[in-house]
Amino acid sequence: MSDRAALLKGIRVRLVLFVVCLVLSGATAFPLVHELHGLESLLRALSVPEHLPALMEWIERVRRGLDTADADYPFLLYGTDWLAFAHLAIAVAFYGPYRDPVRNIWVVEFGMIACVGIVPLALVCGPLRGIPLWWSVIDMSFGVFGILPLYDVHRRIRRLESLSVNPPVRAAI
Repeated sequence: MSDRAALLKGIRVRLVLFVVCLVLSGATAFPLVHELHGLESLLRALSVPEHLPALMEWIERVRRGLDTADADYPFLLYGTDWLAFAHLAIAVAFYGPYRDPVRNIWVVEFGMIACVGIVPLALVCGPLRGIPLWWSVIDMSFGVFGILPLYDVHRRIRRLESLSVNPPVRAAI
C-alpha cells in the first residue's frame, strides 16, 4: 500500500470513529428522561449512593428536574432535541473530509475550534446554571477527547497534502 493510500485509510478510519461518537452523543440527547431513570436505577444497583453520594444527589436532582420539565413544561426538552439534531448535522459535515480530506480540511479545523470552545462554555455557563464544577470537568473532557483524534486527522491531512503536491520544476541555467 502506498503512503498516500495508507494516509487516506487512516484519515477515514479516524473520521468514521469520530462521527460514530458524535452521532451517539447526539442520539442520547433525545431520550434524556428515560436515560436518567435507567442511570439512577443502575447507580443504585451498583451501590453508588454509599460510595459517591454527591454524584447520586446530582443525578437525582437532574432526574427530578427532567421529570418536572417533561410533565409540566415538555417544550423545554425541545431544546435537547435541537442539541441532538446539531450533533447529527455536524456529523454529516464530516462526510466532506472523508470524501476529499485535503479540500475539506476546514471541516476538521471547525471541529477542533468547536472542541476548544467547549472549555470556556463549560467554565462560564456551568456556574451560571448551577452545574457542579466536577460535572463541568466531565463536559470539558468531551472537548479534550474530541480534539485529539481531530488533531491527528489534521496532521495526517497535511501530510497527505504534501504528498499530493507536485515537486517544483527547476529551470535549467
